[in-house]
Amino acid sequence: MTSVLNVDTIADKAGTGPVELTKQSAAKAWNNTSADGTTIQNSFGISSLTDTDTGRQTHNVVNSFNDANIVPNFSVSNNVNQQWTSNLTTSSWRTNNYTGSAYEDVQMRTVCHGDLA
Repeated sequence: MTSVLNVDTIADKAGTGPVELTKQSAAKAWNNTSADGTTIQNSFGISSLTDTDTGRQTHNVVNSFNDANIVPNFSVSNNVNQQWTSNLTTSSWRTNNYTGSAYEDVQMRTVCHGDLA
C-alpha cells in the first residue's frame, strides 16, 4: 500500500511556527552574498553579514551553535585560487578569498553545518 502526504505547510506543535530541525544533519544556515561583501542576497539562519576587509566576510547566524566545532563551506564565482574559513565561533565564521597576490571581493555562497545550542 502506498501513501501520499500532500501539505502546504508543516507547523510546530503549537501551530504557530515552522518545525525546528534538531536531530537532522541538514544545514543550519546558508547565504548568497554580493560581490562587494556588503549585501545578503538570499539566506536562511543568517542574521547579518560583516564586510571585515577586502576579500573577507563574517557571516553571523540567528541561532547560535552548540560549540565552535561548526563546518562552514563556501564557493565563489571567479578564479580565486585560495579560499578558506577562519574565526569559527558559536555565532559566526569568516570567509577569506585570496588570488595569490591579494585578497579579492567576490560573490559567495556559504552553508554551515553543526548542532544548534
